[in-house]
Amino acid sequence: MTSSTLMPTHPGATPQKHATPSQALTQCTTLSWRGIVKIPRHPMGLADVIIGPAIFLVLFGYVFGGAIAGDTDGYLQYVFPGILGMMTLFATMGVGVALSSDLSTGIFDRFRSLPIVRIAPLIGAIGSDIVRQIISLTALVGFGLLLGVRFNASIWSVLAGCALALAFALALSWVWVLLALAVKDTQAVQGLGAIIILPLAFASNIFVQPETMPDWMQTIATWNPVGHLVDAVRGLMMGGPVAQPVMYTVIWMAAFVVIFTPLSLIAYKRRA
Repeated sequence: MTSSTLMPTHPGATPQKHATPSQALTQCTTLSWRGIVKIPRHPMGLADVIIGPAIFLVLFGYVFGGAIAGDTDGYLQYVFPGILGMMTLFATMGVGVALSSDLSTGIFDRFRSLPIVRIAPLIGAIGSDIVRQIISLTALVGFGLLLGVRFNASIWSVLAGCALALAFALALSWVWVLLALAVKDTQAVQGLGAIIILPLAFASNIFVQPETMPDWMQTIATWNPVGHLVDAVRGLMMGGPVAQPVMYTVIWMAAFVVIFTPLSLIAYKRRA
């Protein structure tokens, strides 16, 4: 589907303010499909979220594993859920970049002229990004198995860990949607994204236990939402406490949605 096929059928077409749930779902799905069919046409964007986590897994597992844990194989078991959590962070930035690119090229102005619900372009952008995340997660799990990562849990528990990471990505996507709508510049979205992601990734339990950090950083790591996600995924995939980290992760996801979804819709409405 191209932007030209989404042009209104007549000049007087206006956004649909009172669509039925079925119509809204169809419109959101159609715009999600628009993003999905673009994935094979931009292989570098997909390669980034597939090759990047694999490189991090190799580098941190084999370069730092011996120094940090004294055992490369054992450290791979520890760091794999952390890399999965970090990948979720980096991959969600893609929805902000794609949205910012669409805004800068004027495609959203065309969407506004269509008889569709106003939120459909935003839901479409997030929906297609989730497909990209599923591909990335599948590749990371496969690559981890090739390197020797072994899950000490049932297949259902591993899938539950992947599902939790996807749900976290879905909730976190609204942060990037708001950033893309507020900043209005693709390079700025990428720059600010890196500033947000790097502290979240490294001031957490992704690579080391928070107990090895200074007290003030331990406090940050304790409240870090990514840390709770990694604890939950680690428990589900490798064994360990699950209930409490899953509960905190769900609370953080709810907070992202409750805070950033209304703010994104307000910012989107102001651009209209």
